[in-house]
Amino acid sequence: MSANDKKHLGERILHAVLYEVCAMVMLVPLAALLTGSGVSLMGVLALMMSCVAMLFNMLFNALFERAERHWGLQRTRWVRCAHALLFEGGLVVMLVPLAAWWLETSLWQALLLDLGFFAFFLPYTYLFNLAYDHLRQRVMQNRQTALPQTK
Repeated sequence: MSANDKKHLGERILHAVLYEVCAMVMLVPLAALLTGSGVSLMGVLALMMSCVAMLFNMLFNALFERAERHWGLQRTRWVRCAHALLFEGGLVVMLVPLAAWWLETSLWQALLLDLGFFAFFLPYTYLFNLAYDHLRQRVMQNRQTALPQTK
Protein backbone atom coordinates (compact mmCIF):
# COMPACT_ATOMS: atom_id res chain seq x y z
CA MET A 1 0.00 0.00 0.00
CA SER A 2 1.31 3.44 -0.86
CA ALA A 3 0.35 6.90 0.36
CA ASN A 4 -1.58 7.65 -2.82
CA ASP A 5 -3.80 4.55 -2.76
CA LYS A 6 -7.42 5.51 -3.26
CA LYS A 7 -9.14 6.71 -0.08
CA HIS A 8 -12.82 6.30 0.73
CA LEU A 9 -15.08 9.17 1.84
CA GLY A 10 -14.89 8.26 5.53
CA GLU A 11 -11.12 8.45 5.49
CA ARG A 12 -11.21 11.77 3.62
CA ILE A 13 -13.52 13.16 6.31
CA LEU A 14 -11.26 11.84 9.09
CA HIS A 15 -8.19 13.35 7.40
CA ALA A 16 -9.86 16.75 6.97
CA VAL A 17 -11.23 16.86 10.53
CA LEU A 18 -7.89 15.84 12.07
CA TYR A 19 -6.10 18.42 9.96
CA GLU A 20 -8.42 21.23 11.02
CA VAL A 21 -8.70 20.32 14.71
CA CYS A 22 -4.93 20.06 15.16
CA ALA A 23 -4.45 23.39 13.37
CA MET A 24 -7.14 25.20 15.38
CA VAL A 25 -5.72 24.03 18.71
CA MET A 26 -2.41 25.66 17.78
CA LEU A 27 -3.56 28.64 15.72
CA VAL A 28 -6.56 30.21 17.53
CA PRO A 29 -4.73 31.14 20.74
CA LEU A 30 -1.74 32.38 18.75
CA ALA A 31 -3.87 34.49 16.38
CA ALA A 32 -5.88 35.95 19.26
CA LEU A 33 -2.67 36.89 21.05
CA LEU A 34 -1.07 38.46 17.98
CA THR A 35 -4.16 40.39 16.83
CA GLY A 36 -5.60 41.28 20.22
CA SER A 37 -9.00 40.21 18.86
CA GLY A 38 -9.94 37.78 21.59
CA VAL A 39 -10.11 34.02 21.50
CA SER A 40 -13.88 33.86 20.88
CA LEU A 41 -13.81 36.20 17.85
CA MET A 42 -10.83 34.38 16.37
CA GLY A 43 -12.32 31.02 17.33
CA VAL A 44 -15.53 31.67 15.41
CA LEU A 45 -13.56 32.98 12.41
CA ALA A 46 -11.32 29.92 12.59
CA LEU A 47 -14.40 27.67 12.71
CA MET A 48 -15.92 29.33 9.62
CA MET A 49 -12.59 29.20 7.81
CA SER A 50 -12.16 25.61 8.91
CA CYS A 51 -15.49 24.58 7.38
CA VAL A 52 -14.53 26.14 4.06
CA ALA A 53 -11.06 24.62 4.29
CA MET A 54 -12.33 21.13 5.14
CA LEU A 55 -14.60 21.01 2.11
CA PHE A 56 -11.81 22.38 -0.08
CA ASN A 57 -9.35 19.94 1.51
CA MET A 58 -11.43 16.90 0.57
CA LEU A 59 -12.06 18.13 -2.98
CA PHE A 60 -8.49 19.32 -3.57
CA ASN A 61 -6.90 16.13 -2.19
CA ALA A 62 -9.17 13.92 -4.27
CA LEU A 63 -8.23 15.85 -7.42
CA PHE A 64 -4.54 15.99 -6.50
CA GLU A 65 -4.42 12.24 -5.83
CA ARG A 66 -6.19 11.58 -9.13
CA ALA A 67 -3.52 13.66 -10.87
CA GLU A 68 -0.80 11.74 -9.00
CA ARG A 69 -2.21 8.42 -10.20
CA HIS A 70 -2.77 9.72 -13.74
CA TRP A 71 0.81 10.99 -14.09
CA GLY A 72 2.39 8.24 -11.96
CA LEU A 73 3.82 10.73 -9.47
CA GLN A 74 5.46 9.68 -6.23
CA ARG A 75 5.16 11.82 -3.09
CA THR A 76 8.58 13.36 -3.25
CA ARG A 77 9.47 16.55 -1.38
CA TRP A 78 8.77 18.55 -4.55
CA VAL A 79 5.35 16.99 -5.06
CA ARG A 80 4.53 17.62 -1.40
CA CYS A 81 5.68 21.25 -1.74
CA ALA A 82 3.53 21.70 -4.86
CA HIS A 83 0.58 20.15 -3.01
CA ALA A 84 0.97 22.53 -0.05
CA LEU A 85 1.46 25.64 -2.23
CA LEU A 86 -1.53 24.90 -4.46
CA PHE A 87 -3.75 24.05 -1.52
CA GLU A 88 -2.85 27.15 0.48
CA GLY A 89 -3.06 29.41 -2.59
CA GLY A 90 -6.59 28.21 -3.25
CA LEU A 91 -7.55 28.91 0.34
CA VAL A 92 -6.24 32.50 0.17
CA VAL A 93 -8.63 33.24 -2.68
CA MET A 94 -11.59 31.91 -0.70
CA LEU A 95 -10.77 33.01 2.85
CA VAL A 96 -9.56 36.63 2.56
CA PRO A 97 -13.04 37.99 1.79
CA LEU A 98 -14.50 35.92 4.64
CA ALA A 99 -11.94 37.27 7.14
CA ALA A 100 -12.45 40.87 5.97
CA TRP A 101 -16.20 40.56 6.41
CA TRP A 102 -16.05 38.86 9.82
CA LEU A 103 -13.41 41.15 11.32
CA GLU A 104 -14.97 44.23 9.66
CA THR A 105 -11.66 45.16 8.14
CA SER A 106 -10.24 45.89 4.72
CA LEU A 107 -9.30 43.22 2.23
CA TRP A 108 -5.70 44.39 2.63
CA GLN A 109 -5.73 43.82 6.41
CA ALA A 110 -7.48 40.48 5.91
CA LEU A 111 -4.84 39.53 3.35
CA LEU A 112 -2.08 40.38 5.84
CA LEU A 113 -3.80 38.22 8.46
CA ASP A 114 -4.18 35.45 5.91
CA LEU A 115 -0.49 35.73 5.01
CA GLY A 116 0.22 35.08 8.69
CA PHE A 117 -2.05 32.05 8.50
CA PHE A 118 -0.24 31.01 5.32
CA ALA A 119 3.12 31.25 7.12
CA PHE A 120 1.68 28.85 9.70
CA PHE A 121 -0.20 26.53 7.36
CA LEU A 122 2.41 26.04 4.67
CA PRO A 123 4.83 24.06 6.85
CA TYR A 124 1.92 22.66 8.87
CA THR A 125 0.26 21.24 5.73
CA TYR A 126 3.51 19.64 4.61
CA LEU A 127 4.29 18.14 8.03
CA PHE A 128 0.73 17.04 8.81
CA ASN A 129 0.34 15.21 5.49
CA LEU A 130 3.79 13.64 5.81
CA ALA A 131 2.90 12.34 9.28
CA TYR A 132 -0.58 11.25 8.15
CA ASP A 133 0.79 9.35 5.16
CA HIS A 134 3.38 7.54 7.30
CA LEU A 135 0.76 6.65 9.90
CA ARG A 136 -1.70 5.56 7.21
CA GLN A 137 0.91 3.37 5.55
CA ARG A 138 1.68 1.70 8.89
CA VAL A 139 -2.03 1.11 9.60
CA MET A 140 -2.59 -0.31 6.11
CA GLN A 141 0.42 -2.63 6.46
CA ASN A 142 -0.85 -3.82 9.85
CA ARG A 143 -4.25 -4.53 8.31
CA GLN A 144 -2.61 -6.50 5.50
CA THR A 145 -0.63 -8.65 7.91
CA ALA A 146 -3.70 -9.18 10.16
CA LEU A 147 -5.82 -10.51 7.29
CA PRO A 148 -6.06 -14.30 7.14
CA GLN A 149 -4.09 -15.74 4.26
CA THR A 150 -6.30 -17.47 1.68
CA LYS A 151 -5.10 -19.92 -0.95
